[in-house]
Amino acid sequence: MKRGLLILVLAVLALNVNAQTKIAHINSQVLLDTLQSRKDAMAKLKKFEEEGVLELQEMNKSFEAAVMRYQQNEKDWSPVIKQMEEEKLQKKQVALQTRQQELEQQMQIYGQELNKPILELVQTAVNNIAESKKLSYVLDETVTLYFKGGIDITNEVMTELLKLEKELLGK
Repeated sequence: MKRGLLILVLAVLALNVNAQTKIAHINSQVLLDTLQSRKDAMAKLKKFEEEGVLELQEMNKSFEAAVMRYQQNEKDWSPVIKQMEEEKLQKKQVALQTRQQELEQQMQIYGQELNKPILELVQTAVNNIAESKKLSYVLDETVTLYFKGGIDITNEVMTELLKLEKELLGK
C-alpha cells in the first residue's frame, strides 16, 4: 500500500514539474542579422581583414621578388653569398608565415571584442522575454539538432533587442 501511494505521489509530482516547464526557441541568426550594431561590427572586421590581406600581399610580392632575384643571380654568386641569400629568403618566408598567423589571431580577438557587447545584448533581450513569459528554457534553432514544439519567441526577442539597441545607441 505504501509503495503504491509513493508511486502515485511521484507520478503527480512528475506531471506537476512537467506542466510547469515551458520551452521556447529563437533563431539567433535572424536576431543578429537585424542589428545595426552587428552590421557595423562586421564592416569593421571586414575592413581589418582587407588591410591584413593587403599587408600580406605586399610581403608576398617582396618575397617573390627576392626569389626571382636569387634565381637570376645564383649562378654568378659564390657559395658564401648564395648561402647568405638563401638564409635571407628563409627569413622572409618565416616572417610572412608568422605575420599571417598573427593576423589570423588578431582577427579572431578583434571579432570576439566586437561581438561581445552584441551577444550580451541578445542575451539580455532573451532573458527579459523569458522572464516575462515565465519560460524554463530557450533554445537556439541554429545550434539545436532537433526540436519539435515549443514557442517561437524570435519576433518578441527581436522587438526587445531593437529597443535595447536603440537605448544603447542613444546614450
